[in-house]
Amino acid sequence: MRAPISVIIPTLNAGDGLPRCLAALGEGLEAGLIRELIITDGGSTDGTLAVAEQAGAMVVTGRPSRGGQLRRGASFAAGEWLLFLHADTLLMPGWTEAVLAHLTGETPAYFRLRFASRHPMARLTAGWANLRSRVFGLPYGDQGLLIRRKDYQGAGGFPDIPLMEDVALARALRGRLTPLNATALTSAARYERDGWLRRGSRNLITLLRYLGGTAPAKLVQGYTRSR
Repeated sequence: MRAPISVIIPTLNAGDGLPRCLAALGEGLEAGLIRELIITDGGSTDGTLAVAEQAGAMVVTGRPSRGGQLRRGASFAAGEWLLFLHADTLLMPGWTEAVLAHLTGETPAYFRLRFASRHPMARLTAGWANLRSRVFGLPYGDQGLLIRRKDYQGAGGFPDIPLMEDVALARALRGRLTPLNATALTSAARYERDGWLRRGSRNLITLLRYLGGTAPAKLVQGYTRSR
């Protein structure tokens, strides 16, 4: 029986964090869960592709746009289940037990979020993200997404948009996403660079504008200018 999961990771100059992300997946290889690793790159100029090749990943390249990159990567996946991860996210030890238990069902799922930071705001920000995910069914991509390939395709997949691609897919899944009893540890670098309140407020405003109908292309312009 073939391993059930295709892991899909979008990258753009992710050479620093990608090795740790991939190392955390070793647990899944040992458990016989991971069928293939697909790195979908948007034009990296650092060591990202070398790391991917050394790991034995399938490398898919194209223009930079996280939604488009995820969509391209998924189009090559052969696994029954798709696990979408960000390159700066680590699945914490024990994650395979939660995933194995979940694979007996059919619902798409996400991991609990934790930030790799001891800043007092880190726990509060992660708490809001986990609450948003449970109450509104809107996990972000840095929490990881585990979904059966047929359900992903039935929902239309990730749209080829530069921002809010994770929210768009979550909405298409119509509240079916459930939390896994496992944690995804994600980088806090952007929050520590921009300030926790400033970054968190900007993310919330961007989400509300998107839900209000603002086009992702317009959102990303303001998002980039405010960095």
